[in-house]
Amino acid sequence: MDNIWRCFAISKDVLLNEGIRAREVRLIDQNGEQLGIKSKNEALEIAARANLDLVLVAPNAKPPVGRIMDYGKFKFEQQKKDKEARKNQKVITTKEVRLSPSIDEHDFNTKLRNAIKFLEKGDKVKASIRFKGRAITHKEIGQRVLDRFAEATKEIATVEAYPKMEGRSMFMVLAPKSEK
Repeated sequence: MDNIWRCFAISKDVLLNEGIRAREVRLIDQNGEQLGIKSKNEALEIAARANLDLVLVAPNAKPPVGRIMDYGKFKFEQQKKDKEARKNQKVITTKEVRLSPSIDEHDFNTKLRNAIKFLEKGDKVKASIRFKGRAITHKEIGQRVLDRFAEATKEIATVEAYPKMEGRSMFMVLAPKSEK
């Protein structure tokens, strides 16, 4: 090959051209047709005549499978597919709403409105209660507040993680209901 960078392995997982160590390969041409088992040098010659690369696509096979292709074009197409797949992904973030065991009605409704807004946007909500001082001796009060919170959001959310204690905090995770 005339380009020196095309002669060796581009990345650790893909071997091409002179970077291939196998003595013989099962060769597939650029049209997808099998040419049979050829020696490495013969396969490199065929690839050079077609002005393409010899890429090892199945290095663990016996004998390894080599394909004649334009590696640069193949890599570009792969990057395009990956970019398209990332574009269609939905990133779910977790928003936190902090409550207290002795929360007032108005404050509870404000936190509830915020949580509903987050859930409608498609985010998960972590409702947490921080116990201060001696309030930790009355965990059932915090449990009731979280149960009330889950009950108020049951129309649009499901409880993903039920209330549990972690240190001085009790938390619960709500996930938006999936629309089918």
